[in-house]
Amino acid sequence: MPERILRRPEVEARTGLSRSTLYAMMAEGEFPKPVLLGKRAVGWPEPAIAAWLESRKARSSREMS
Repeated sequence: MPERILRRPEVEARTGLSRSTLYAMMAEGEFPKPVLLGKRAVGWPEPAIAAWLESRKARSSREMS
């Protein structure tokens, strides 16, 4: 079964980040790059977003220790 591709509004909802923050973090290498779906359409593989969220959760728990 192919992995699900998330469009930007869903990525924003899952991460709590705004569009400008997503793109700024991508430019800094702190957020996964999207895949090209068409000339003007991009999306993120769902596993990449899940892994990024887990890494943030793990970093947050380490900082609290």
